[in-house]
Amino acid sequence: MRRRDFLGLIGATFAGSIAQADELKHPDIWLTDEQKPVFNSVMKRLDMVEHTVGYAKFNLISFDETLKIANNFPKIGAFTPAEIAYIEEVFYTDPVIYGFYGKRTVETLSNVIPEKDVIKIEGSGHYVYRGHSQELLSRLMKDIGKTLILTSGVRGVMKQMILHMDKIKSENGNITVASRSLVPPAYSYHSVGDFDVGKRGWGHQNFTANFARTEEFWNLQKLSYVSMRYTIGNGDGVRFEPWHVKIV
Repeated sequence: MRRRDFLGLIGATFAGSIAQADELKHPDIWLTDEQKPVFNSVMKRLDMVEHTVGYAKFNLISFDETLKIANNFPKIGAFTPAEIAYIEEVFYTDPVIYGFYGKRTVETLSNVIPEKDVIKIEGSGHYVYRGHSQELLSRLMKDIGKTLILTSGVRGVMKQMILHMDKIKSENGNITVASRSLVPPAYSYHSVGDFDVGKRGWGHQNFTANFARTEEFWNLQKLSYVSMRYTIGNGDGVRFEPWHVKIV
């Protein structure tokens, strides 16, 4: 892994202080009382769609497929005009207002990920893109060993949408803080090739700065062909993510 991608790793425990400096320029934006009912109903309906199609499949389905599935299953019910409007608002709002400066990776809400372009990784419930992403993951698994696992691969717009909204919910409605951890659905590099790796058996710890202290991470650092997307103090305004492998 290129050394410049790991500048500041020694100070990983101080990542919060770095984030606080930028937060002074971007006061927190919260869900309003008026937004909460539609926010909750969208989350509930997306969750039901995910349970209907399955966790793995939901990584790939498009917005249009989501609407169709909801329409066809009475237990889910069609998305209302207000719910669709809210999804559109989340997708098309410029997240600079939240202190997020990353590039847009998906231009349209109806973006489709062709299944022929991805491959499901056995035992993970996740997909990666065929070609460079698949080759890099295979190479990592070979060079690091069986303790390295894929923890998240390709994410379509709807998958990133529900993850982003779930993070907002866990932050008690703070959209600004949530956007620094799980980026808005139009800005995720998981949509175009990046993937996450972790230590087998570590669970949620793989998505914390503690991953930077594992043997797996330091073995990744030794590999010249690997780069990390979100270093400490990165220009996108995203938290330190030592588990996120950069592809494009």
